[in-house]
Amino acid sequence: MAESTLWWLATGSLVAVELLTGTFYLLMMALGLAAAALSAHAGLPVTGQWVIASLVGGGSVLVWHRYRRGQPTGSPAQSNPDVNLDVGAVVHVDTWQPDGTAAVQYRGAHWDAALLVGESAETGAYVVAEVIGSRLILKKSQTV
Repeated sequence: MAESTLWWLATGSLVAVELLTGTFYLLMMALGLAAAALSAHAGLPVTGQWVIASLVGGGSVLVWHRYRRGQPTGSPAQSNPDVNLDVGAVVHVDTWQPDGTAAVQYRGAHWDAALLVGESAETGAYVVAEVIGSRLILKKSQTV
């Protein structure tokens, strides 16, 4: 079996494992293996193929790691409107309990609600800041 065929089989295997695990770094390593396969097609000796695989795979992992580190981190799922569609919804609070909780009507059901830290308990419109379990965490709405 040709050396390039072994590199291509290893590349395909690593891509398959990446698809099962969702680890993007494995895809970067697969790029290194594909580069080694191309270098085998070009007639490089085995040592050169390993060097190419290491440089391309390791280099792409480093580049990807630096890119990811430079990106802003997302907010937690409980307060991320891209994950939880309830975040940002407006609810109306008629009365607050002495312990800082309220019962609100939202999406046709009764929900327990609590104030976001630093908010004052007043009646009126509130925005869902996050959802913890079945409890809405509310902050005062800025709309008039």
